[in-house]
Amino acid sequence: MLRSFLFMITVVMMVFSATMILAVGHQLLETSQSNSDNIIKNLKTTVIDGDHDWKAWRFNSTLNTSTSYVHVHNMRQDAAETNYYSPGTQNLLRVKFTKIPLVKNLYYRPHTGFLLFNTGHAKGIDYQLWTKLNAQFAVLERVLLVVVIILILTLLISPLYIRLIAVRLTGALKQLTTSAEQISTRNQAADPLPVPTSPTEVANLANSFNRLLNRLFQQTEKEKLFVANAAHELRTPIATIQSHAQLIQRRGKAHPEIIARSIDYINDESHQMATLIEELLTLSRADRTQLDFQPYDLSQSLQTLISKMTPVIPQKIKVTVPTQIKVTAHQASIEQILTNLINNASKYSPATSEITVSLQQEKHQVSVYIADQGRGISAADKPHIFERFYRASDVRGSTQGTGLGLAIAWQLAELNQATLTVADNQPQGTIFKLEF
Repeated sequence: MLRSFLFMITVVMMVFSATMILAVGHQLLETSQSNSDNIIKNLKTTVIDGDHDWKAWRFNSTLNTSTSYVHVHNMRQDAAETNYYSPGTQNLLRVKFTKIPLVKNLYYRPHTGFLLFNTGHAKGIDYQLWTKLNAQFAVLERVLLVVVIILILTLLISPLYIRLIAVRLTGALKQLTTSAEQISTRNQAADPLPVPTSPTEVANLANSFNRLLNRLFQQTEKEKLFVANAAHELRTPIATIQSHAQLIQRRGKAHPEIIARSIDYINDESHQMATLIEELLTLSRADRTQLDFQPYDLSQSLQTLISKMTPVIPQKIKVTVPTQIKVTAHQASIEQILTNLINNASKYSPATSEITVSLQQEKHQVSVYIADQGRGISAADKPHIFERFYRASDVRGSTQGTGLGLAIAWQLAELNQATLTVADNQPQGTIFKLEF
């Protein structure tokens, strides 16, 4: 970081310095060129055609002969004198000049320095002017010196400032890294990472990590509970199957009458285990899948589903379903939710009772209600009924089930961006509401 910033600052300062020197040099050259043009214009106006004119111009001119050199070449046929030189001009012209490329009218003469050349012609007379630029280059040298001093001071101060900023940033990151490494070695509830007060970016990063850690910890705990519950639910049918198989092995030959009864037990428990495994696979797929939503007629789908389920459940189903109510969802998973809810209502309701299925639409909301007249769900059990493997204490062991039906329904509702809720039915029973 330090090297990168120093390199960037050096490059910026060098570009800035070069730009400023070029700008100042160009301005000085433009000013010198303008002064030179004025001198040539003055000479052309004067018309130096003899010694008297030359002396009069010299007397009245404010030309600095230490920095400016004039050569007047009179090419008229009646001229008494063809060449006039200001002081030092003849000595100046004895040495050949070197043209500076890319800069118009700029020359270099050894022992003199840089010179700006200008010329003019009027009424048969040529005027030549050389102007020394030593003063201008002295200004450039002063500017260059100031720029170099600023660059050196910047390079000296920048590392200290950059190091201070880096410590503020990396110090907080180092603390987060150390805390994360310590947490990763523990096999317990995740402690939150310390959140620094500054800089803001690191504080936001720490808060994001804490939310992620909390979510991962909760997911891990759910997975542990899920595995433990699945093992517990599978242990019972497996133990039953093993015990009856061993019973047949030990006493089947001597007591053939127990074989049929044991096979019935084995068959029932194997079906129960197959159902549990299928529901576990459904939950596993639901955790990883993304459903493809399509608009479809929920009214027609619900009527078709109820017509299929009416012959297989003992209760009477009362249907209140208006026509042409459409939703955008995954039709197969919605039908699975409704099948689970209707089967659940039938399982926990008397055979002589009635199950009500109704469909309602209000503005932009569509709701399916499934109400039964069964034993109902206690207030203590309501918050947990959508948890995996949860079964109320008064039904566990007395009614067959895996405790996964409502968990699957809730998961599929979430995937369809729908809401599944439960409420009491008056005077008795339960109402499940699936809302789109």
